[in-house]
Amino acid sequence: MRKERTPIIAANWKMHNGPQQACSYIQALLSALPQAKRCGIVLCLPYVDLAAAAPLLRDTRMALGAQNLHWAPQGAYTGEISASMLTQLEVRYVIVGHSERRRLFGESDQDVNQKLRAALDAGLRPILCVGEDLEQRQLGAAMELIAYQLKTALSGVSAQELRQVIIAYEPIWAIGTGVSATPEQAGEVCTGIRQAIQQLYGAPAAQSVIIQYGGSMNEGNAAQLLSQEDIDGGLIGTASLDLDKFLSIVQTANQLCLEQQA
Repeated sequence: MRKERTPIIAANWKMHNGPQQACSYIQALLSALPQAKRCGIVLCLPYVDLAAAAPLLRDTRMALGAQNLHWAPQGAYTGEISASMLTQLEVRYVIVGHSERRRLFGESDQDVNQKLRAALDAGLRPILCVGEDLEQRQLGAAMELIAYQLKTALSGVSAQELRQVIIAYEPIWAIGTGVSATPEQAGEVCTGIRQAIQQLYGAPAAQSVIIQYGGSMNEGNAAQLLSQEDIDGGLIGTASLDLDKFLSIVQTANQLCLEQQA
């Protein structure tokens, strides 16, 4: 049941902020956070920020994440970063299959599967992104597409390994547009994702998997989105660049944790 799942709020800065800005942001965020650890917090930063951020996040309630990785352990892949390089920088999470990677850089479902496999093999927790574009939604094909994305991305992943995977539902039509799916729309799809996981792995695995919402969650709609039974956190883009807005979302998730524990 939901009480078994701790919400995770993850920031995805995309291509914003260098090391100096990252350090200032992290120090301010740590000072503002309550001492009690409730929801999980992950900062998925640009590659150039990771080395500077790692010492600041060590032994704190926050974890360091990356936004991408290559599936090969090493090789002639100019400009790419391997899983082992990330773990050496104390990275614990990595985004896999973000819609911008799929759309702008041509990543296929098979590429996503290889990246997810590489992340798991290195001990990283992948945040697996799935979602539909506006045309696919209008055609009524959203869940069919998402079920296929899940099945392909998780090919070869055991039920035990699935415990390390976080799934982020990101309606492509809502990313970076300021237009979010309604809480009911988002909740319906996240319930469908949990049902798809149940078909692949069984009910216990489906009930334990963390499912985030990743389509323009902000300080104004976080409470309604997070109140949906099958939404266990957020993958936050634009709003995570503003310290006060991100902190507000974290505080909303913390309050949800308190209510679940009551």
